[in-house]
Parts: sequence; C-alpha cells; structure tokens
Amino acid sequence: MHLTDEQRAMADGDHGETVAAAMRILQQYGDIMQAENLIEIASAAGANIYGPRHARPLGSEEPGRLFNRFSLASDEPLAPARTRVHACQLIGPMDRENPDVQGLPRGSVDRVEASQAYLEGLGVSLLNTCTPYQVGFLPQRGDHCAWMESSAVAFINSVIGARTNTEGRESAAASMLTGLTPNAGLHLTQNRRADVRVVVHAPVRTTADWNVLGYWLGAAVTDDAVPLVEGLESRPDLVQLKQLGAAAASSGDTELFHIPGVTAECAEAQDVLRPDAAEVSYTAADAAATLDRLNATRTGDDVDFVMIGCPHASYGQLEEVAAALDGRQVSADVTLWVFTPSALRRRAREDGLEAVIERAGARVMSDTCPAIGQFLPPGTRRFATDSAKQVHYLPAIMGVEGAFASTADCVHAAVEGRLP
Repeated sequence: MHLTDEQRAMADGDHGETVAAAMRILQQYGDIMQAENLIEIASAAGANIYGPRHARPLGSEEPGRLFNRFSLASDEPLAPARTRVHACQLIGPMDRENPDVQGLPRGSVDRVEASQAYLEGLGVSLLNTCTPYQVGFLPQRGDHCAWMESSAVAFINSVIGARTNTEGRESAAASMLTGLTPNAGLHLTQNRRADVRVVVHAPVRTTADWNVLGYWLGAAVTDDAVPLVEGLESRPDLVQLKQLGAAAASSGDTELFHIPGVTAECAEAQDVLRPDAAEVSYTAADAAATLDRLNATRTGDDVDFVMIGCPHASYGQLEEVAAALDGRQVSADVTLWVFTPSALRRRAREDGLEAVIERAGARVMSDTCPAIGQFLPPGTRRFATDSAKQVHYLPAIMGVEGAFASTADCVHAAVEGRLP
C-alpha cells in the first residue's frame, strides 16, 4: 500500500512502538484486502480483550500484555497508547450489575473488571453493547469506520450509510490506535452497489416476519453480494431493520442491504442497482421453510428459559415487554431475561419499566448475552427467543434446543411455561 509521510512515520516508530505494531497489523491486513492506501476513520468499535465468545479470558497475564499479544500480535512489552478516534467496547462477558446471576466466580469478575479498566484507560468507552448506535455511539452518513459485531456493521452500513467492513479484534484495535483502516471492501463506492434484486412476494409485517426475511436473505444472497429488497407492503421501523440485519449476518455474511426509500443510500432502486444484477424472489413457501430452519433444534413446546433482546433491545422493545407482562407472573418453572444496553436499563429503571418487568418475575440484564457469555439458567433444556440471531447461535454454543417465536409468544411462554 501507499503510505503518506505521516503514516510512514507511524509505521517507523516515530509515534511509539505500540502505534508501530498497530501499523504492522494494518499493512498486513491491507495487503490481504488488496487496498491501495489507508484512510482515516471516524470511530472504531471492538478490540475487547476477552475471546470471541468472551466465556473465558485469553490468558492469565495482566490485561496490557493480553491486549498486546492478541490484538497487536506482539509478545514484547508495549507501553499503553491512547485511542486516536472515538472507540467503544462492544458486548462483553458479564452483566456488571448481576455477575452472580451468571454464576461467575469472584476471580473471573475481577479479571473482567481489570480488562475493562485497561481499555478505559486507553480512552475506550465501556458501552458493552452489540448496539452502540442505540446509546449515542453513532456515525454519520459517509463516515469511514472500523467496527466489529456483524449486526452493528449491517445497521450502520445500511440504515445510516456509514462505511465499514466487518472487522476483527486485531484490525479494530489497530484502527482505534492509528485512526486508519485499509481503503477496501465496503469503503469503496463501487462495492456498495446492489448485486442481487430481491422481490418480496410474502407478507412481511411484524418484527418476527423481518427476522425470518433476514435469516432467509443471508442464506440466499451469498459470496459478499449486496442485496436490494423490493416489494415490501410496509415500511420497517428501526427495530425491524436491526433484526433484519442481525438475522442476515447470522445465516450468511450480509454487511450491507438496500431498501428503496428506507436505507440511507437508496432513495430509488436505480440509485444502487447494478445493470447486471441477478433477481430472486422471496415467497410464502420460503418464509415457511425458513421458519422451520429457525426451529430445527426444537422438539417440543415446553420451555425452561426465555431470552429477549438480541441484538440488545431498544427502549420501545422494553416497553412492549413491560406491557405484555403487566399484571402477569412468570412461571416458577421458567426464567425470563431481557437484555438491553446499560444506558437503556438505567432509563427503564428511572421510568419504572424495569420494576414492571421484575415485579412479574423477569429480569432486565445488560452488557452481555447468553451466546457471548456462554451462560444459561441451570437446567435449561429448551429456550424460546424472538431473535433469529440468538436461535441460530445458542443451540450450537450451549447444546440446548431453541425455539423462535414472536415477542408476544415468548412472553406467553414465560408465563405459561409453554409456547402457544
């Protein structure tokens, strides 16, 4: 890649060995991506010290050494270097208020807290959510970013019109310490055009429907293709767009989608559609088959656990759950956890929503989720969720059965112990 004089100075160590190590990561990454140059970014999201699923530390050493080894590929001691751009930590291994609910021993809690204190010392905001855009960490249209978390990548690329590839821990860390990323992939305008026109012939009205469409979309549109979705009978809200992107990124590798008149770069189809774009249809039969795939591990209707909030629930979703639970009681045989960003939990607490949910026997949790933290209520055999993403991952990660259903049906299952 071509480096500017300033970037060359960073690579040569003029800004310290830590920045030089980060530049080595970006140069290797850029070569793999066949990038011609590096570009400046507005924000970075990721660089967590814990492993991909966060169930256990990367090692027993102090956080700085773990960060250097696993994020910067250096076994040499490196001095801490402050972030050069806005940076946040994504969803992590534990609920900072409720580690006891997860069954975490004190030693693990201490190590998580130490790792987070180290990142905070570098200038990283400890938002601890897979949806930082819901709590103020929000790029503008056209901003170049370096974000981890597949659902967040799909959201900011599509809905906001920011530009990021799906980064890993190493590239996100290198970007936050340098303010740079390779100019490749979805940073390039030509790669953001739609390769596939998806014509919807099935009803897509509810949030559950948007989950199902997204899960079908990720599997149907492959090889890094960008889909354009047309034929919808209703306009999606932000929660439905959040769930669509999360589902598509779970069943496939969708990082960007377009919906005419809805997403940032697509006022009309011709704005983004390639002349040689392929065309596929989404039918009622496709929806039914996809719903079957989402329930592939389910062998019955009784549930032990209900999980709502993947990606982390919006404030409106908390209101929906509170309204559905008001005056009702969760079954003694079922655990109901609702996951949301900690900032939204605080607001829900102030507004009385959390009290309504917890009075019913449920619990509002933050900072993590069962798939990332790898934890479940003891004795869980079958769980229900309103998230295509969670039902995709959790059965494989935790060895339990999963059932996908609407939010209302999930609340019903929590109260009655059985899906309707």
